Amino acid sequence: MSHQSHRQIQSSSLLLLACLQLLAVEGSAYAAEAGRATDTPAAVGQTEAEIAPRGQRSVISEIRYGDWRKVCFTTSAANMLCRTTISGTWETGQSAVRADLIEREGQDTARLQLFLPVGLYLPAGVKLIVDSGQTYQIPYTWCLTNTCVAADVAEPELIQQMEAGQTLVLQVVDSNVVTITTSLPLGQFAAVRKNAPAQLFEQGVAE
Repeated sequence: MSHQSHRQIQSSSLLLLACLQLLAVEGSAYAAEAGRATDTPAAVGQTEAEIAPRGQRSVISEIRYGDWRKVCFTTSAANMLCRTTISGTWETGQSAVRADLIEREGQDTARLQLFLPVGLYLPAGVKLIVDSGQTYQIPYTWCLTNTCVAADVAEPELIQQMEAGQTLVLQVVDSNVVTITTSLPLGQFAAVRKNAPAQLFEQGVAE
């Protein structure tokens, strides 16, 4: 990698999420997002004890979050799949972060998926804290050229806390080993998750 490319990666990670191009295509592209969760970067295997952040930075006031939305997908071959999602953008309109709670009708388990920028320190994973409660660790699972995804099974306790809470604090570590924090609003989460979807997509399956 050239020196110039390395500097560009460091710059984008310090801004946290400024260069993220969200995979926001509804429909069949969503199925691809969920299906790639097994491609885990090898670096994720390091333990948290090996990580010593050199500082902290908050971007809470720099990101504007929209409303929570529920989008569902149906096919003739499988039960309905729903995504309760929220996205944040910079004041310029550039995409910043996205969080998805993915659930399939008839299954007890849910999956939490977070879209974040490249250039972060992958072994640190992502920390989630509802209000001032318990800390949850979500590992990175795969990366593309312009985004990395952290995903894991969502523990029932975490979902319950999100439904009852006000704020979901998200912490990542950048390539300079600086902890960066943002905060997602939870006020609408419970109602949106439990109600009918805002959009329902029917996907045909070839015979």
